[in-house]
Amino acid sequence: MGKEEVIEGSIWVPEPGLRAFTVAVLRRLGVPAADAKVAADVLMAADLRGIGSHGVARLPRYVTGIKGGSIVPKGSSRTVKQTRATALVDGGNGLGQVVARRGMELAIRKARQTAVGFVAVRNSNHFGIAGYYSMMALKAGMIGLASTNAAPLVVPTFGRTAVLGTNPISVAVPTGGDEPFVLDMATSVVPRGTIEVYDRQAKEMPHGWAVDTTGHSTTKPRAVLEALAKRLGGGILPLGGEGEEFSGHKGYGLALLVDILCGALPGAATGLDVYADEDAANVGHFFGAIDVRAFRPLNAFKRDMDKLLRTLRDSPKAQGHDHIYVHGEKSFAMERERRAKGIPLGPKVVESLRKISGDTGVQWIA
Repeated sequence: MGKEEVIEGSIWVPEPGLRAFTVAVLRRLGVPAADAKVAADVLMAADLRGIGSHGVARLPRYVTGIKGGSIVPKGSSRTVKQTRATALVDGGNGLGQVVARRGMELAIRKARQTAVGFVAVRNSNHFGIAGYYSMMALKAGMIGLASTNAAPLVVPTFGRTAVLGTNPISVAVPTGGDEPFVLDMATSVVPRGTIEVYDRQAKEMPHGWAVDTTGHSTTKPRAVLEALAKRLGGGILPLGGEGEEFSGHKGYGLALLVDILCGALPGAATGLDVYADEDAANVGHFFGAIDVRAFRPLNAFKRDMDKLLRTLRDSPKAQGHDHIYVHGEKSFAMERERRAKGIPLGPKVVESLRKISGDTGVQWIA
C-alpha cells in the first residue's frame, strides 16, 4: 500500500506516448498488434498505479527474451485440458502478459457458466502485476484471484539460499463505491524490483528486507542482487522477515502455496527450476473468478462491502495519522494523478529505453 518514491532526476512522460512507444517496440520485434497492445496495457497499468518496478522499466527484459528466443513473440498458448469450471493452459513460452490475460478471460467465462472458474497455466513468462488480472473480474461482478510463481529470490525461514520466488497474490473484490478492494502483494517483504530501485538510486535498504550469503540481514542491495544473479546464496526474506519472531514462516508458507498452485498444479517449473532453462522460463500462473451472484444478490454484497470498508476507514486512527487506507486506494489515487501529469521515469530507466530505441529504430518520445 506504500507510495512509490519518485527518483531524483526523473522525467515525466505522458502515458499515451509511453504506451505507443512500448507497442511500437514490441511490434518491431514481431509481436502481433493485439498482443503488443495487451503487453503495453499491463506495463502502463503498473506505472500508473505506482508500481514502477513492474512497469516500462521491465521492457528491456522482454526485448532481451524475444531476441534470445526464450519468449516467443507470436503467442501459441493453447488449452490442454478443461472441465466446465477449470482449465489447464500451456502458454507456449509466449509473453506472460498475453498468456495471463487469456487465462483470466477463460476463468471469467467459466465462472459465468458455473459460478466459479479456475485456470492454471504452465510454460509462460513474467506477467507483470498480478492486480491487473484479478481486476479483470470486477466488471463481470466477480471476485478475481491471480498469482504467479517466479525466479528463486526468496530464502525459506532459517535458510540462506533463495529457493522460492516473490510469488505475488492478488484478490479484487467489487464494491458499490468508486473504488474496489484490490489486494496485490508479494509474499516476500519486498519484490526484487524494489531492491533494484534502491540499487539504481545507490541507497542502502532497510534491515530486514534481504539476507546475505550467511543468511543474515544486510542493507546492501548490490550485494544481494549480484549474489542472486550468480546463485551464491542470500536473497529476499519472506513476508514477516527473518526467523519466526515476526512470523516470517507465514510469508514463507504463502510463497510455497503460490508455487504449488502455479507450479506443481499445472506442471510448470517450481522452486529452483523456474528460469533454470535459458530457453524456456516455464513460469506458472493461477487464476480464479467467483461469481458473487451464485451466493447472493450482487447489490446486497456490494452494500455490505461498502459498510465494511467504511467501518475500517472510520475506525480510530493511531497517533500522528489521520487516514486508514483500504488496499488499492492509494494506487487508484496515483493512477488519477499520473493520467493527468504523466509517468515519472528515472535516469537509468530512460537510458535503457533510449538504448532500445537505438537498437530497434523506434523513435524515443523524450
